[in-house]
Amino acid sequence: MSANDNTTTTGGSTVPEGGQDRNRIEREISIAAPVERVWAVLTEPEHVGSWFGQGEPTPVDLRPGGIMHLDHGAGRQFPTTIVTVEPPHRFSYRWASGFPGEVAVEGNSTLVEFTLTAEGEGTRLRVTETGFADLDIPAETAAGASYESHSEGWSAQVDNIRRYAERLAA
Repeated sequence: MSANDNTTTTGGSTVPEGGQDRNRIEREISIAAPVERVWAVLTEPEHVGSWFGQGEPTPVDLRPGGIMHLDHGAGRQFPTTIVTVEPPHRFSYRWASGFPGEVAVEGNSTLVEFTLTAEGEGTRLRVTETGFADLDIPAETAAGASYESHSEGWSAQVDNIRRYAERLAA
């Protein structure tokens, strides 16, 4: 434990006093839409840009090693690298949020994982983002790439995904 920040580092993960793991963000939400619809919302170009972008179709090369371009506006473009594609239950990509414009690779990015589980006629969506402890984020982009920023962001984004998927399913 550091005397300055009340944290303990274990295996690359920073855990503050009280046990919160600042290397992992996890959000879960129930969505009143079938798994296949939620999968489409997460992976198809016409949908991704609507819930996580500027409303324009998002280029998506849906295969491991492919690139999905996330557009946060104001010159903040993020070419994420797709890691896992297991339709319609598991999807992951690397996101270099501290390095706008750079392709996400190990060393400059976090790993974002989506897990979809059928829940009756709906879907249980879990989003996990890990890898913050291993990043050295430049000061000029730190505010938008920090654990705190992403923790707040995913709270809002899972609700955006839910609303968007439920509206499409209606």
